[in-house]
Amino acid sequence: MVNNKDNNSSNTQQETTESPSEWKMDRWKYYDVTHKRHMVCNPMSVAKLDDLIELLALNPGATVLDIACGLGEMLTRLAERYGVSGVGVDLSPYFVADARHKLKERVPEAGIEILNMGGADYRPDRSFDLAMCIGASWVYQGHRGTLRALKSMTNPGGLVLVGEPFWLKEPEEAYLLAENHPRDIFGTHYGNVLVGEEEGLVPLYTVVSNQDDWNGYEALQWHTAEKYAREKPDDPDLPEIMLRVAHSRASYLRWGRDTLGWALYLFRNEGGHNGFS
Repeated sequence: MVNNKDNNSSNTQQETTESPSEWKMDRWKYYDVTHKRHMVCNPMSVAKLDDLIELLALNPGATVLDIACGLGEMLTRLAERYGVSGVGVDLSPYFVADARHKLKERVPEAGIEILNMGGADYRPDRSFDLAMCIGASWVYQGHRGTLRALKSMTNPGGLVLVGEPFWLKEPEEAYLLAENHPRDIFGTHYGNVLVGEEEGLVPLYTVVSNQDDWNGYEALQWHTAEKYAREKPDDPDLPEIMLRVAHSRASYLRWGRDTLGWALYLFRNEGGHNGFS
């Protein structure tokens, strides 16, 4: 964090880190605009993601569920590598359209259905060899709820994969206020693994993002938004888009990059039959 004692600069910093008001624009449009050039919608490098995909060692034709599948990159890579079939669920109509297009273009033979609906509303009629929810634990009211829900939809001996933030250090009160977060919204890296064990899952692996991963994820949003602003100067949503991007940038640079971590957590479901046929 840079301490700038100039009064005008301090006032500007305070304004940009203040939490934006309620959404006036379509929030899914905002994420579509800011993530248009992202490969995945989280701070994880594609190289690390590919290493993890190899480690999964899925059987050919395995079944996969991805809650909040975003742009569908993980499902597409799994279909390319293992020929998986399954279901992706996402609330964003923009991401759903992108995911469907991506699958049709790269793996047209893949038996993967993309549903435009809330993940918590999805009721499967079967269980899966791999159930995922990467970076959207809000769907199930937190990390524990997410693991519990995914476990219930995973075959005995199957895999559960989640992406979850964690505190690198105690967050400053100003950071929590800027992001409108309670202190207990996230746990520690160790705590995220421990919750899985408490839910009867066996921890197999974690992949942790570094600052390069975080910077690439965050900064590409700034770059993409600025490009959009030049191309669409008359968009009535542009002021809100740029305000939210400025807030996110200031919060990340001032606090987030040194305070918040991110990891993928892989577990095995060694439990008994979960009720699905």
